[in-house]
Amino acid sequence: MEEIVALIGGNGAGKSTLLNLVSGIVRPSRGKIYFRGEDISSLPPEKIVELGIGQVPEGRLLFGPLTVKENLELGAFKRRGQKEKKGVAEDFEYIFRLFPILRKRLEQKAGTLSGGEQQMLAMGRGLMGKPILMLLDEPSLGLAPLLVQEIFSVIEGLKNERTTILLVEQNARAALKISDRAYVLQTGKIRLQGEASELLENEEVKKAYLGQDS
Repeated sequence: MEEIVALIGGNGAGKSTLLNLVSGIVRPSRGKIYFRGEDISSLPPEKIVELGIGQVPEGRLLFGPLTVKENLELGAFKRRGQKEKKGVAEDFEYIFRLFPILRKRLEQKAGTLSGGEQQMLAMGRGLMGKPILMLLDEPSLGLAPLLVQEIFSVIEGLKNERTTILLVEQNARAALKISDRAYVLQTGKIRLQGEASELLENEEVKKAYLGQDS
């Protein structure tokens, strides 16, 4: 079942590290990581991508000198061959429906885009790999409130596209509002967990992450 799962917690809680463990960028020192019943703990990142896990990293990490089109094409680098050509073209149109501004910026270098446009491109690049599980790391970082609302609306809609989202986000309120379940991390350990709607009303979560007067 597709859902949005939020990871919230303070700086240094281990949220981004957890995403990097799942995507194979960081190796676990102990324990195992399973995806759809398969142990992926020792797989290299490119193999994990092939299994259907995509990551949009904190800070976007776009290829600045390359165009919007080229960045999107790199997102589909595992979908090579004539058989995939039509599907890739269809997914370009899908990305443009999600983020219409990217069609207008297609030949523009990624490094010249605004912060909001770069976040849209980073998400579009991740979606070009057709992930079953999308790891989103701080998608609202540095964005104006209206853009945050737009980005979170898209994230919420992705669940209807048969994509499960694992969302790391400092904006705990926004994350909990669109999520189905949530975990609160504290120094690498799960402090609280449950339905996102319940954690949104939890007094401990309110005090620590949502503000005293929430």
